[in-house]
Amino acid sequence: MPVTKKKAGSSKQKTAVVLFSGGLDSTTCLYWALDKGYKCHALNIKYGQKHSREALSARAICKKLGVELTEIKLNLPWLAAATSLVGKAAIPDESLEVIKNTKRIPSTYVPARNLVFVAVAASLADSINADAIIAGPNAIDYSGYPDCRPEFYEPLAKAVKEGTRKGSQGGSIKIITPLLKLSKAQIAKLGKKLNVPFSMTWSCYRGGKKPCGKCDACKLRAEGFKAAGLKDE
Repeated sequence: MPVTKKKAGSSKQKTAVVLFSGGLDSTTCLYWALDKGYKCHALNIKYGQKHSREALSARAICKKLGVELTEIKLNLPWLAAATSLVGKAAIPDESLEVIKNTKRIPSTYVPARNLVFVAVAASLADSINADAIIAGPNAIDYSGYPDCRPEFYEPLAKAVKEGTRKGSQGGSIKIITPLLKLSKAQIAKLGKKLNVPFSMTWSCYRGGKKPCGKCDACKLRAEGFKAAGLKDE
């Protein structure tokens, strides 16, 4: 378990809101934040996914770490017709070559999800006077989501500063994306270094007792661990 570190010479421990799904990437971010000395407040957002399996992982990991977890539900009825993660449409089973090289946006894309998530996290961060929002998007090995790119996150820093009490009064709420330019293999290696309990995380887009091994998330995760020379256990 990572130990929350307090930086030498710092009179106040910094606080971070960590967007936390319970998956590999967000769990690595949580462990990274604790290792960097942040007091973390995890935020799990449900938006109508077909299953709640990842929420169980989020709860278990936060309990293990002694990290406060806030869970909220968003009612966005239009998502049922807009993404296969929520609606009746089947979650695709495509090859890694198609997943990584196609220029189309896949059906698993949730419209503006990360924009909504950061806005909610900013509200929480401003309410508790947090110093940072930490999120786990990845622009290298991903399914082509437009809200997982640096071009999306860079303008948000200014928006959060201009649109929050803390920012408008001369403070700052940083948006930190430690995994943004890492490959899945690099994320797996970082997680291993930080002692992330891989077996407790859940990345699969489908529910059930075991990952399906067929969805985008499962295939990208498996490839990452293989490339890193690590066992996903």
